[in-house]
Amino acid sequence: MFQSAMRSSLLLHRSTVSSSLRSKPFRRFLSQESRAKIQAAITEYPVVVFMKGNPEDPMCGFSRGVVKILSTFDIPPEKFKAYDVLRDAELRSGIKEFSEWPTIPQLYVNGEFVGGSDITLSMFKTGELETLLEEHGVIPKASGSLSQS
Repeated sequence: MFQSAMRSSLLLHRSTVSSSLRSKPFRRFLSQESRAKIQAAITEYPVVVFMKGNPEDPMCGFSRGVVKILSTFDIPPEKFKAYDVLRDAELRSGIKEFSEWPTIPQLYVNGEFVGGSDITLSMFKTGELETLLEEHGVIPKASGSLSQS
């Protein structure tokens, strides 16, 4: 029940922040071509992270934190893809407009925006991230979980 309440709270927070950002002038009207490329990228793999650097060499502490969290789940390589936004200025600015979220890193699961480093960390601490990855078949369900008792 707590997890459900926490998820609702996080979604409401993300929605509130996201809607307030829509009115900000940072939008630059992402081209349809760029939007299509990002959409293809987030649906190509079950777990996608847009970050500064790469998982082996993160270039910021927030990206490093998300990579460290994701590494605890032993996500198979065929289910995970990371994009280095520092290598592509269009991607770096475009992903922010695409998600209507102003910061990087950004985590997507099964094509859905999960959040940045703060939301990823919060969901990790509450167990929601593990549940989300299990529900989408990214990782196997933990044996001996309370739901199986």
